Amino acid sequence: QVQLAESGGRLVQAGGSLRLSCAASGRTFSSYCFAWFRQAPGKERKFVAAIGWRDGVTYYSDSVKGRFTISRDNAKNTVYLQMNSLKPEDTSVYSCAAVIHDRWDPYVDDTGTYDYWGQGTQVTVSS
Repeated sequence: QVQLAESGGRLVQAGGSLRLSCAASGRTFSSYCFAWFRQAPGKERKFVAAIGWRDGVTYYSDSVKGRFTISRDNAKNTVYLQMNSLKPEDTSVYSCAAVIHDRWDPYVDDTGTYDYWGQGTQVTVSS
């Protein structure tokens, strides 16, 4: 079992930056792959970024590539999402998700791949 808790969401002006954190429970953190998804009101949940378990390979959606960076700190059992050059269309609830490494590939951007989810944190970008 893995429990996930996101933090760091808040109101920010367009062009600003935020860093979201996802703290995970459990002693096998390093064996899991993680992803961030986001969901705006009335819309489906969408993939944002993902990170692998061993070599730290990363994947990004086209809408955030070059602006967002996903990273992990295995010593702190935490995954981060650094968000720069924020836009109003980035406004969403951001959720962290996890799956054991041998079930990750190849659908890293599919919500059905992930077994564990956090409650989410609200990010609001004002224009």
